[in-house]
Amino acid sequence: MHTNHLIHETSPYLLQHAHNPVNWYPWGEEALQRAVTEDKPILVSIGYAACHWCHVMERESFEDEATAAVMNEYFINIKIDREERPDLDHIYMDAVQAMTGSGGWPLNVFLTPEKKPFFGGTYFPPVQAFNRASWKEILAGVHKGYQDKKEEILSQAENLTAHLLTANAFGIQQTGTVPEAGFFSVETLKTIAENILKNADTQWGGFGGAPKFPQTFCIQYLLRQYHFAKDETCLAQALLSLDKMIDGGIFDQLGGGFARYSTDSKWLAPHFEKMLYDNALITSVMAEALQVTGQPYYAKAIAQTLAFIEREMTSNEYGFYSALDADSEGVEGKFYTWQKEEIDSLLGDMAPVFCAFYDVTDTGNWEHVNILWVREPAAAFAEKNGITTAELENILEKSKAILFAYRAKRPRPLLDDKILLGWNALMNTAYAKAFAATGIISYRERAIKNMAFLEARFTGPDGNWHHTYKNGQAKIPAFLDDYAYLIQAYIHLQEITGEGDYLLKAQTLTEWVMASFVEETTGFFFYTHRSQTDVVIRKKEVYDGATPSGNGVMVYNLLYLAVVFDRQNWREHAHDLLRSLGKAILRYPSSFGVWSLCIQTVTHGQLEIAILGQQAKQFLAPVLQKFIPNKILQTGETKTTVFPLLNGKKIPGKGENTAFYLCKDYTCSEPFTKIEEFLANV
Repeated sequence: MHTNHLIHETSPYLLQHAHNPVNWYPWGEEALQRAVTEDKPILVSIGYAACHWCHVMERESFEDEATAAVMNEYFINIKIDREERPDLDHIYMDAVQAMTGSGGWPLNVFLTPEKKPFFGGTYFPPVQAFNRASWKEILAGVHKGYQDKKEEILSQAENLTAHLLTANAFGIQQTGTVPEAGFFSVETLKTIAENILKNADTQWGGFGGAPKFPQTFCIQYLLRQYHFAKDETCLAQALLSLDKMIDGGIFDQLGGGFARYSTDSKWLAPHFEKMLYDNALITSVMAEALQVTGQPYYAKAIAQTLAFIEREMTSNEYGFYSALDADSEGVEGKFYTWQKEEIDSLLGDMAPVFCAFYDVTDTGNWEHVNILWVREPAAAFAEKNGITTAELENILEKSKAILFAYRAKRPRPLLDDKILLGWNALMNTAYAKAFAATGIISYRERAIKNMAFLEARFTGPDGNWHHTYKNGQAKIPAFLDDYAYLIQAYIHLQEITGEGDYLLKAQTLTEWVMASFVEETTGFFFYTHRSQTDVVIRKKEVYDGATPSGNGVMVYNLLYLAVVFDRQNWREHAHDLLRSLGKAILRYPSSFGVWSLCIQTVTHGQLEIAILGQQAKQFLAPVLQKFIPNKILQTGETKTTVFPLLNGKKIPGKGENTAFYLCKDYTCSEPFTKIEEFLANV
């Protein structure tokens, strides 16, 4: 008799499987040891709470008694939430991609008792379909293979693991592959911009065709390229991409917040799950667009997105939840879509204008239902329809309030309420950048409160942090991404508050990461801490996926903190990593967006801004509002000796005066005493 061991887990995804007849274990010593003792292959099944096909496979196979009986007899079955254990997901996803040429979730992979992968795939149907073997056939085939051809399987697993190790061995630089002198140059930056724009969709915004992902790092790069090089093409594509997303069905026109990606090239039909990290990254880039353009359109989209985060994704401790499911009542997008007659009956005489504006039709604009999206700007629509823009806005706002209240009564999509350190840090940075761009004080307050929560709940006794938190319990050692995003959040938090302590914390964490994650031979950072022993290999991740590369963000952190604390070795380390990946970044900037931003920073140099005096913090807001992407901003009131940039700087005149210093490469201007004069010179 076997029992399911997931009932004591905190992950909503694992808890969804706690009542399956499958004898699931969480990843851990008990299950791994049993595989060795009983000499059985391990079946690892990986998914996440907002994953549509994961639910399908559970319903079809894992809830089926007969299928479960086969799994329980022949395998040690382990369920993993990929958001809780991204380290294991990365390794076994790479293995399945190497074996089959593609990957995705649910990810089902078979391991030897030594945790080495030998066979796997993604979704398997309960009976033969889509040219795929059925799940039961797979189970029977793997069991038979392990009985009859164990030696072959073990050697296949060795070879595959060796292949994964080799694939992970980039970064040992062949000297002379990157011309030293010319790499950090405006020519390089221009090439990166050209390579990003090669993929640009100049009609609908974004990059590439369907499915279409936000690719915020590319948009950020183009905004900054416009700032430095005044390249109008870069600005146009960046803003077109943001505008089409904000007007699209990927943005929840009633409740705010962005879905994960669009299934078509026009941003109409999203995959409806809403992830914390997407909303953080898009908010950050909208804040930069607002600084560049001053357009209230972006301030409004930021406000709607953060209102969604506060309403639906924030715990009473100021932690941010992970995700909202795509499905409700078993149907994808049901919570968010509309029939025209529903809208007609709710809105009465406002309905015709509302429906015309949001493309709502009798037959539906997607699979017989309607997704609200904006086809043309409000001003153009109003003119065509013989009303003023103000009248249109009034009708839309009233209508949206009515529909929003009605929608709130529908059965809701499932909330994944675990709280992840790295994703919270990304959202913390988004709040900091939103405050910088808008000056809205509550955004700064949220960032401060969220950081206090993270410090209280995620820290361990010896300087280490945890990865995930729920029900008062933090667990799993933090990964590289968690630390990298956290350091970045501390840097932004110091800029918007003027509190130097945040930088001291960033320095301490950076020292911890340097001691625990660096690979000596290459200088790149491993994904897992050196003390972690339950992974078959230690991976290094350098690409941006849906979230930024931890290695890339560490390069940003090192460049910034090297100046703040005068740590030349950190700057050299960052430059070495950038050069080491040089050609790959140039050629494939959409996979190396964060790295591209760092090359921009190195090439144009870092502007060091010091504001000193007893009133210094009062002048933060106007400096923050200006778009200075390569700035390092510090505010000194009294304790200045710790920070080289603030040390020994004089304040002209007496008493209440404030001094503004502008420095670059360790050389400072004469201090400005008037904020207007200072801003004119930045």
